Amino acid sequence: MLILSAKIRKDFGKKTKSLRNKDKIPAVVYGPGVKNLSLEVGYEEFEEVFKETGESSLVSLEIEGEKKKRPVLIHEVQKNPVTDRFIHIDFYQASLKEEVEATVPLVFEGVSPVVKEFGGTLVKDIAEVEVKALPQNLPHEIKVNVEGLKTFEDRISIKDLIVSKEVKILKEPKEVVVSVLPPEKVEEELEKPIEEKVEEVEKVERKKEKEGEEEAGMPAEKQEEEKKEETKEKSK
Repeated sequence: MLILSAKIRKDFGKKTKSLRNKDKIPAVVYGPGVKNLSLEVGYEEFEEVFKETGESSLVSLEIEGEKKKRPVLIHEVQKNPVTDRFIHIDFYQASLKEEVEATVPLVFEGVSPVVKEFGGTLVKDIAEVEVKALPQNLPHEIKVNVEGLKTFEDRISIKDLIVSKEVKILKEPKEVVVSVLPPEKVEEELEKPIEEKVEEVEKVERKKEKEGEEEAGMPAEKQEEEKKEETKEKSK
């Protein structure tokens, strides 16, 4: 496990901004049977650790003043929507004897022969999966090799993903992860919605034009009579 240093946080409220200005990130650690504890961690150190572990690998949290390191998961991170910088971290101190659920990203590797030789388009239907395992067995990522996609009929499904026997993927085994579309199919998919929308718009416009023409060509007296008839029908 990678080690991440942390200190007990003493700045709260408005003072939190000054903490971030010092390249520190406010954080909290919690878990079953664990008292919530407010922390602060160095920005650059956390950034490096997060690149390696993501949200599905254990981190050894070394808190100043504590003799034992805490095994934690980076449960959630918050980022500034403008700068994309980390502004808060939730650490989850999990029991190493109980399974937890986590989201694991898929990493696609290799080149599909049907893409390279026949101009197909690789379609990634799933980018990440939910898994269940003991914290120490959670994978950081799951690799998907697409070199086996040799024809347009080939598929890689959930059941084809390679994980250790200690890890359970929480998705239907038959669900498609990645496939390849022929060039003409891609063009059809791109053009189809546009054509449908154009046809719908044209139908609506033709209908409005027809109604407008009928109404425009109708004498004012006739229009008034029809409105009265409609009112009578509704009152019945």
